[in-house]
Amino acid sequence: MTLTLCTWDSWNEKVWQQIKPIYEEAFIHGAKPEKIIRQMLDRKIAFLHAGYEGDELVAMALTGLGRSDQQQTMIIDYMAIRHDRRGRGEGRLFFNILRDWGIAHHRIDAIIIEAEAEDTQENRERIIFWEKCGFLPTSYVHHYIWIPETYRALVLPLQPDFQITDDGQSIFAQITDFHERSFRKQKSNTLADSNKNKV
Repeated sequence: MTLTLCTWDSWNEKVWQQIKPIYEEAFIHGAKPEKIIRQMLDRKIAFLHAGYEGDELVAMALTGLGRSDQQQTMIIDYMAIRHDRRGRGEGRLFFNILRDWGIAHHRIDAIIIEAEAEDTQENRERIIFWEKCGFLPTSYVHHYIWIPETYRALVLPLQPDFQITDDGQSIFAQITDFHERSFRKQKSNTLADSNKNKV
Protein backbone atom coordinates (compact mmCIF):
# COMPACT_ATOMS: atom_id res chain seq x y z
CA MET A 1 0.00 0.00 0.00
CA THR A 2 1.34 3.41 -1.03
CA LEU A 3 -0.08 6.79 -0.09
CA THR A 4 0.81 10.04 -1.80
CA LEU A 5 0.74 13.27 0.20
CA CYS A 6 -0.50 16.54 -1.31
CA THR A 7 -0.23 19.74 0.72
CA TRP A 8 -1.75 23.20 0.31
CA ASP A 9 -0.75 26.38 2.14
CA SER A 10 -3.62 28.44 0.72
CA TRP A 11 -7.33 27.86 0.36
CA ASN A 12 -8.44 25.58 -2.50
CA GLU A 13 -12.22 25.24 -2.65
CA LYS A 14 -12.20 22.18 -4.91
CA VAL A 15 -9.80 20.30 -2.63
CA TRP A 16 -11.74 21.30 0.48
CA GLN A 17 -14.99 19.95 -0.96
CA GLN A 18 -13.24 16.58 -1.42
CA ILE A 19 -11.70 16.62 2.07
CA LYS A 20 -14.75 18.02 3.88
CA PRO A 21 -16.73 14.73 4.18
CA ILE A 22 -13.77 12.98 5.88
CA TYR A 23 -13.28 15.95 8.21
CA GLU A 24 -16.94 16.28 9.16
CA GLU A 25 -17.42 12.54 9.71
CA ALA A 26 -14.35 12.24 11.95
CA PHE A 27 -14.75 15.43 13.97
CA ILE A 28 -18.38 15.76 14.96
CA HIS A 29 -17.30 17.46 18.21
CA GLY A 30 -14.48 19.98 18.42
CA ALA A 31 -14.27 20.72 14.70
CA LYS A 32 -13.20 24.19 13.64
CA PRO A 33 -15.75 25.89 11.34
CA GLU A 34 -14.89 25.94 7.64
CA LYS A 35 -14.61 29.75 7.79
CA ILE A 36 -11.86 29.47 10.42
CA ILE A 37 -9.93 26.85 8.42
CA ARG A 38 -10.13 29.08 5.35
CA GLN A 39 -8.86 32.00 7.46
CA MET A 40 -5.98 29.88 8.84
CA LEU A 41 -4.82 29.05 5.32
CA ASP A 42 -5.29 32.62 4.07
CA ARG A 43 -3.11 33.85 6.95
CA LYS A 44 -0.47 31.15 6.37
CA ILE A 45 -1.04 29.72 9.86
CA ALA A 46 -1.85 26.20 8.67
CA PHE A 47 -1.33 23.54 6.02
CA LEU A 48 -4.06 21.34 4.57
CA HIS A 49 -2.97 17.81 3.65
CA ALA A 50 -4.61 15.03 1.67
CA GLY A 51 -3.51 11.40 1.38
CA TYR A 52 -4.26 9.57 -1.84
CA GLU A 53 -3.99 5.95 -2.89
CA GLY A 54 -3.77 6.43 -6.62
CA ASP A 55 -6.57 8.90 -7.39
CA GLU A 56 -8.61 7.91 -4.33
CA LEU A 57 -8.68 10.28 -1.35
CA VAL A 58 -8.29 8.28 1.87
CA ALA A 59 -6.95 10.70 4.51
CA MET A 60 -6.76 14.35 5.55
CA ALA A 61 -4.89 16.48 8.06
CA LEU A 62 -4.60 20.07 9.17
CA THR A 63 -1.27 21.08 10.67
CA GLY A 64 0.57 24.19 11.80
CA LEU A 65 3.90 25.22 13.25
CA GLY A 66 4.37 25.91 16.94
CA ARG A 67 6.11 29.02 18.16
CA SER A 68 9.03 28.41 20.50
CA ASP A 69 12.39 30.11 20.98
CA GLN A 70 14.25 26.85 21.41
CA GLN A 71 12.70 24.36 18.98
CA GLN A 72 10.64 24.13 15.82
CA THR A 73 7.52 22.04 16.36
CA MET A 74 4.67 20.87 14.15
CA ILE A 75 1.17 20.73 15.61
CA ILE A 76 -1.29 18.22 14.19
CA ASP A 77 -4.62 19.97 14.64
CA TYR A 78 -6.68 17.29 12.88
CA MET A 79 -5.87 14.00 11.20
CA ALA A 80 -8.40 11.47 9.93
CA ILE A 81 -8.65 8.40 7.75
CA ARG A 82 -11.81 7.83 5.73
CA HIS A 83 -14.16 5.72 7.87
CA ASP A 84 -14.32 2.79 5.43
CA ARG A 85 -10.50 2.59 5.28
CA ARG A 86 -9.80 2.40 9.01
CA GLY A 87 -8.16 -0.62 10.60
CA ARG A 88 -5.79 -1.24 7.67
CA GLY A 89 -2.71 0.52 9.02
CA GLU A 90 -3.26 3.59 6.85
CA GLY A 91 -3.42 5.89 9.88
CA ARG A 92 0.16 5.14 10.89
CA LEU A 93 1.30 5.21 7.27
CA PHE A 94 -0.30 8.61 6.71
CA PHE A 95 1.16 9.94 9.96
CA ASN A 96 4.66 8.77 8.95
CA ILE A 97 4.31 10.63 5.66
CA LEU A 98 3.21 13.80 7.52
CA ARG A 99 6.16 13.42 9.91
CA ASP A 100 8.61 13.10 7.02
CA TRP A 101 7.05 16.12 5.30
CA GLY A 102 7.52 18.21 8.47
CA ILE A 103 11.15 17.16 8.80
CA ALA A 104 11.94 17.80 5.11
CA HIS A 105 10.14 21.14 4.74
CA HIS A 106 10.36 22.71 8.20
CA ARG A 107 13.21 20.92 9.99
CA ILE A 108 10.96 20.21 12.95
CA ASP A 109 12.39 19.04 16.28
CA ALA A 110 9.13 17.51 17.54
CA ILE A 111 5.48 16.92 16.70
CA ILE A 112 2.72 17.89 19.12
CA ILE A 113 -0.89 16.76 19.33
CA GLU A 114 -3.64 17.14 21.89
CA ALA A 115 -6.01 14.35 22.89
CA GLU A 116 -9.07 14.31 25.12
CA ALA A 117 -7.97 13.45 28.65
CA GLU A 118 -11.19 11.94 29.99
CA ASP A 119 -10.73 8.23 30.70
CA THR A 120 -13.06 6.63 28.14
CA GLN A 121 -12.54 3.62 25.90
CA GLU A 122 -12.51 5.77 22.77
CA ASN A 123 -9.99 8.22 24.23
CA ARG A 124 -7.76 5.38 25.47
CA GLU A 125 -7.75 3.83 22.00
CA ARG A 126 -6.82 7.19 20.49
CA ILE A 127 -3.90 7.64 22.89
CA ILE A 128 -2.74 4.05 22.28
CA PHE A 129 -2.65 4.82 18.54
CA TRP A 130 -0.47 7.89 19.10
CA GLU A 131 1.80 6.01 21.50
CA LYS A 132 2.32 3.35 18.81
CA CYS A 133 3.42 6.22 16.55
CA GLY A 134 6.06 7.11 19.17
CA PHE A 135 4.29 9.90 21.07
CA LEU A 136 4.85 10.45 24.79
CA PRO A 137 1.87 11.65 26.86
CA THR A 138 2.47 14.55 29.23
CA SER A 139 0.85 14.70 32.67
CA TYR A 140 -0.56 18.23 32.50
CA VAL A 141 -4.33 18.33 31.85
CA HIS A 142 -5.64 21.50 30.19
CA HIS A 143 -9.09 23.02 30.70
CA TYR A 144 -10.26 25.26 27.86
CA ILE A 145 -12.71 27.91 29.03
CA TRP A 146 -15.01 27.49 26.02
CA ILE A 147 -15.44 23.68 25.97
CA PRO A 148 -16.13 21.20 28.80
CA GLU A 149 -13.65 18.49 27.74
CA THR A 150 -10.15 18.36 29.18
CA TYR A 151 -7.09 17.71 27.01
CA ARG A 152 -3.59 16.34 27.37
CA ALA A 153 -0.63 17.03 25.08
CA LEU A 154 1.41 14.25 23.51
CA VAL A 155 4.86 14.86 22.05
CA LEU A 156 6.99 12.99 19.55
CA PRO A 157 10.63 14.16 19.92
CA LEU A 158 12.51 13.93 16.62
CA GLN A 159 15.88 15.30 17.73
CA PRO A 160 17.99 13.82 20.55
CA ASP A 161 18.37 17.21 22.23
CA PHE A 162 14.62 17.90 22.36
CA GLN A 163 13.53 18.00 25.99
CA ILE A 164 10.27 18.49 27.83
CA THR A 165 11.30 20.65 30.76
CA ASP A 166 7.98 20.56 32.65
CA ASP A 167 4.80 18.49 32.97
CA GLY A 168 3.61 19.55 29.53
CA GLN A 169 2.36 23.09 30.23
CA SER A 170 4.95 24.65 27.91
CA ILE A 171 3.91 22.25 25.15
CA PHE A 172 0.28 23.15 25.69
CA ALA A 173 1.18 26.84 25.56
CA GLN A 174 2.18 26.30 21.91
CA ILE A 175 -1.13 24.53 21.20
CA THR A 176 -3.11 27.31 22.88
CA ASP A 177 -1.18 29.97 20.96
CA PHE A 178 -1.93 28.12 17.70
CA HIS A 179 -5.68 28.02 18.47
CA GLU A 180 -5.71 31.68 19.50
CA ARG A 181 -4.01 32.69 16.25
CA SER A 182 -6.53 30.57 14.34
CA PHE A 183 -9.57 32.33 15.83
CA ARG A 184 -8.11 35.84 16.14
CA LYS A 185 -9.92 38.45 14.08
CA GLN A 186 -7.83 40.09 11.38
CA LYS A 187 -6.96 43.71 12.07
CA SER A 188 -6.69 46.37 9.40
CA ASN A 189 -3.06 47.11 8.69
CA THR A 190 -3.42 50.63 7.35
CA LEU A 191 -5.44 53.76 7.92
CA ALA A 192 -6.69 53.42 4.36
CA ASP A 193 -8.09 49.97 5.17
CA SER A 194 -9.94 51.30 8.20
CA ASN A 195 -11.39 54.22 6.25
CA LYS A 196 -12.13 52.57 2.92
CA ASN A 197 -15.89 52.31 3.52
CA LYS A 198 -16.27 55.83 4.90
CA VAL A 199 -17.71 58.58 2.72
